[in-house]
Amino acid sequence: MTRKTPRPAPHDGRPPRNLLQVIGVHLYLEDTEGRILLGLRHPDSAFAARTWHFLAGHCEREPALGCLVREAHEEAGLVIDPADAEYAHTVHLLDDPGSPPRMQLVFRVRRWQGTPRVREPDKCLAWQWWWPEDLPEPIVPYTRAAVHGIRAGRLYTEMGW
Repeated sequence: MTRKTPRPAPHDGRPPRNLLQVIGVHLYLEDTEGRILLGLRHPDSAFAARTWHFLAGHCEREPALGCLVREAHEEAGLVIDPADAEYAHTVHLLDDPGSPPRMQLVFRVRRWQGTPRVREPDKCLAWQWWWPEDLPEPIVPYTRAAVHGIRAGRLYTEMGW
């Protein structure tokens, strides 16, 4: 018995499905004074060099909270209990028309163990606490959008579409 190769469906005028979507997980780490932790990205970074950004990473065939816990430990030496993370915001982002869309999930954490320290100096130069109303420059645009969304009580932002 021979199998036929399925033919692609004819284009029906609808936009193509997102077959590839990058999922990013971001830490909105908030201290007892209400400041948030941001990292200064390395000058040689492929993304957002010399720019302030959340502690973040891409999901690697793992649940989002597992990614958050892993990245917090790998990047800053922080220990987070997934039960202490609460969903705070999503940014659905299209950087440019040729790139895959990105779903950027942001989780707020107010309890953790450890002091933030640079553990990946090839990716991050420093960790620093910032008041949400006085964010540093330059900052990743969707980081700023997420902070503003969280402060306004919004759960979702779209950018670049």
